Amino acid sequence: MSNKLQGKDAATNPRGIPYAPFVDKVEDYVSSRAEVDGTMKNFQEMISKYQFMEVNTQRRKSGLDEKIPDIQKTLETVRYLKTRKPDSDPIEATFELNETLYAKALVPSTDEVYLWLGANVMLSYPIDEAETLLEGKLSGAQQTLANCEEDLDFLREQITTLEVATARVYNWEVTMKRNEKADQGEDGDGKKKGLPNG
Repeated sequence: MSNKLQGKDAATNPRGIPYAPFVDKVEDYVSSRAEVDGTMKNFQEMISKYQFMEVNTQRRKSGLDEKIPDIQKTLETVRYLKTRKPDSDPIEATFELNETLYAKALVPSTDEVYLWLGANVMLSYPIDEAETLLEGKLSGAQQTLANCEEDLDFLREQITTLEVATARVYNWEVTMKRNEKADQGEDGDGKKKGLPNG
């Protein structure tokens, strides 16, 4: 039964997230009421996996939403510093030292900048190289953000597909129970026993 749900050659989106099975005919997934519980459990496990991926993708998207404006601001600053002439006056700038602590400094014309790379690492770059690096980082972050948004839409669609599949299997089981009760009600004299309220 599990090979019906996910095969090795299952279709995936560009980042390898598998498509959820679409249940058009319940009989393709369950052949008797005994298989319903296993199928429902498999669907619930798949929903949980998709929800886990959705939470992680949402977290990554949130990080990128914060990171991209910082990269853009840094890139704009580097481009501004690049336009300055060697004999121009120093710029007065305010630097954030801590969340509530700032310092003023005079920034002379320069041909190199220092960039934070993360993990408390700062590196000196020539301005042209810094601009190229930041453009690459910005482009990569924007592409990753677009992928995250696409994956979030994809994951929501797969969760909805599985919820519909779960409902179809459940409704199929209810119908089978009713049919079995109806068949049991016709035992004996061949007449259907009267049901209360109807």
